Amino acid sequence: MVPINAQDKKTTAKDDRRRISLPAILGRLLPFVMQAMPWFFLLCVVVAIVHGMSYGLITLVSQHFFDAVTQAVAGKTAVHIAVWLGIGLGAVNIGSQVLNGVHNFMGNTFLKKMSGYLTVRMNAKASRLDPVAYETPALLDDINKADEGMTNSLFMLFTVMNLFVFYVPYFLFMGFYLYQLKPLLAISLLLVFVPVAASQLIRSVVFARLEDKAAPIRREFEYYERCIGDRDYFKETRLLGAFGFFRELYRTSLVLLNRQTWTAESRTGLLEIAMRLLTLAGYVGVLYLLFDALLKGEISIGAFSAVFASIDMMFGIMKEIVSDHFGSISRNLGTVRNFIRFLDMPERGGRELAVDAGGGIVLAGARFRYPGAGTDALSGVDLEVEPGETIAIVGENGAGKTTLVKLLTGLYLPTEGSVRIGGVDTRDVSAPALYRGISGVLQKYQRYKLSLRDNVAISGRTDGDEPDSRDDDRLELAARKAELDAGSPVFPTGWETMLSREFDGVDLSGGQWQRVAIARGFYRAHELVVLDEPTAAIDPVEETRLYRQFAEIARGKTSIIVTHRLGSARIADRIVVVEEGRLAAIGTHEELLQAGGKYAEMYRAQAQWYGRDEEEDGSPEQEFQVLVDK
Repeated sequence: MVPINAQDKKTTAKDDRRRISLPAILGRLLPFVMQAMPWFFLLCVVVAIVHGMSYGLITLVSQHFFDAVTQAVAGKTAVHIAVWLGIGLGAVNIGSQVLNGVHNFMGNTFLKKMSGYLTVRMNAKASRLDPVAYETPALLDDINKADEGMTNSLFMLFTVMNLFVFYVPYFLFMGFYLYQLKPLLAISLLLVFVPVAASQLIRSVVFARLEDKAAPIRREFEYYERCIGDRDYFKETRLLGAFGFFRELYRTSLVLLNRQTWTAESRTGLLEIAMRLLTLAGYVGVLYLLFDALLKGEISIGAFSAVFASIDMMFGIMKEIVSDHFGSISRNLGTVRNFIRFLDMPERGGRELAVDAGGGIVLAGARFRYPGAGTDALSGVDLEVEPGETIAIVGENGAGKTTLVKLLTGLYLPTEGSVRIGGVDTRDVSAPALYRGISGVLQKYQRYKLSLRDNVAISGRTDGDEPDSRDDDRLELAARKAELDAGSPVFPTGWETMLSREFDGVDLSGGQWQRVAIARGFYRAHELVVLDEPTAAIDPVEETRLYRQFAEIARGKTSIIVTHRLGSARIADRIVVVEEGRLAAIGTHEELLQAGGKYAEMYRAQAQWYGRDEEEDGSPEQEFQVLVDK
């Protein structure tokens, strides 16, 4: 599978923008609703229809009430008829208000429930994308747009639903009612919609274009905002005096975003003012027709009073539909299209195959290039890792070590050549099936704001399962392997200690967090384990002890170690030296030293730093060297 490059993504996005119409969007969203809450949705539809019809019923009952009052005053009918019609009118009004409250409550409930459902669907979709796609800024923009569009899609769906099941029944009722009184009244109301609806169609085009321009800028100022005030950034930002720098970047990006928004709003706003003037003219015209019909005797006083009393409501509802609802749809249509496009993005394929992750790894002519890059990150890589073998990958920064690990674990697929894990080509197997037997501790590990138990046991779950957090024996074993003491004073409530001050818990040092991450890696059942420079916050002596302990634990399992401290690489069966995207050398520590080359050069350079303190008895550097030489 060849990754989609940035240009391809832009072309695809343009094509999708032309294809995805409002009916197509609704066709995608409705199945989600029927999967998540079918009966509740149908109940919402029924309540909305009855609610809409109740407003029309008020007008009809009002006409009969006013006619009865007029006739009772003239002595042509009994007073009690007018009284009963007045009671009926009051009951209809009260019932309509009750339905209004129920309708609003159900609408809010619908939005909240569906928001949670779509969030899960969006995250699940993100997990199924090819991981290499995350190397492109275009995908990050797409995710930002999709996140914005997810919420807007719910409001759009709810708005369109109300248009059809609340407003349409009301206007069908009123249209038929007015047509019976005077056909020209119903036709005049229809014509009022035309100019304003046209303005909203123009708004939809303008704001769709605005969203495509705004998403990258919005992602920038959100990042600068985190640099200014986020807990992970603010200490360094203030300590180094960078607050003003990020504040200026934040202000600049925000001004640019606001300028683009203002341009779109001002253009469409002027158009909307002109259309509303036409609507006002239509309102005056309908009133004139109403008075003219009364004077000519075409309608009764009761009909005149009822229509006159309800005409303001009709125009208010028209304004609500056209300016608010149509306006909301037109403004948000671009973001909703982004959400649908995200859901339609190609996923990483593969079948559900049984993969023996510890059954050895074979790279044959493997080449990899990041999307949009001009050169290969890795090229011509031939490597065979035997079952149960431990290899160490070393090299200078930027040599391609991490990329090689991503190929070895199947996280990335080769641009050319092949990677086989346990005899299975990584292109043929689905990602969940491939990762099932792999564990790892990475350099950029996560500090989850959860309890110590969940921080470790989260790696023991499989797709769709709850964390296996009650297996205390496995927890204790993983903790011992990582030299993590859950009973120490650092963890006041043991495994239940919350690891976040933001949630009334504790914070840990870098080294303690690193041990939690290592325990997390050991907790997961695995046949292949990767340590990608996970010990940066641990001193050299502790690191060496940990690696030696790891070597004992990983015996009989396939293991990959990435380290910048070459002394620790000696625990591996073989050492792979990566230089400028190629395998420069492979062999044991002694073989590589004898051969000279890049490994010997790097080893001697690091040894000089430890040699300078040899005269200091008991120094950490000497202890480290003693451990290395064992």
